[in-house]
Amino acid sequence: MLLLAVLVIGALVWLFVAQPWRSVAAVGDGPASPSPSASATDPAPIPTDTADAADAPPSAEQTPPPDDTAASPEMTPTAEGCLPADIAVEALTDHQAYASGQNPQLSIRLTNKADADCTLNVGTSAQAFTISSGSDIWWRSTDCQTEPSDMIVLVKAGQQVTSAAPLTWDRTRSSTSTCQGDRPAAPGGGATYHLSVSIAGIPSSTTAAFQLY
Repeated sequence: MLLLAVLVIGALVWLFVAQPWRSVAAVGDGPASPSPSASATDPAPIPTDTADAADAPPSAEQTPPPDDTAASPEMTPTAEGCLPADIAVEALTDHQAYASGQNPQLSIRLTNKADADCTLNVGTSAQAFTISSGSDIWWRSTDCQTEPSDMIVLVKAGQQVTSAAPLTWDRTRSSTSTCQGDRPAAPGGGATYHLSVSIAGIPSSTTAAFQLY
């Protein structure tokens, strides 16, 4: 009974944390395992479809969801890769103004504008978040990213999807030389910053502006 409880609890915890994107079907090769301790500069990885595992009743034989290294025929994509002109990418923040000590939560939204389904790499290796103030770039998510991974998903015609696990900016200046050290804090007092994003090499057409206090 103790082994059963451990297996069931482990499966539920895995399902809770591995849901960073909404309404996207994972296809092809499964993702690399998420970093064991994701930092504020690591975008969320893309999970495989876990609906069947979540609905399955507990049993002594139940094990955590397997790697999706061999997709079923229903999940195997027949669509071509998405064309940049067919994908609209938007940068999102959870607020337009942040009080002192409040950290911005950053997300990506993408829309397939085409009339046909297509496949796209939305893994952490394909995501980039950049925060700037004027011409000064303050922070890049790729500066201190660890263990990036690929994940190919099928984006249906007209489908819009949003990252469900936002990335937190700690209001500091990033640098590849200060990943483990102290960083200068971004000025507040109503200063305006802009978030731009890209996914699979497709940049957001506009930035998301916000203020820090």
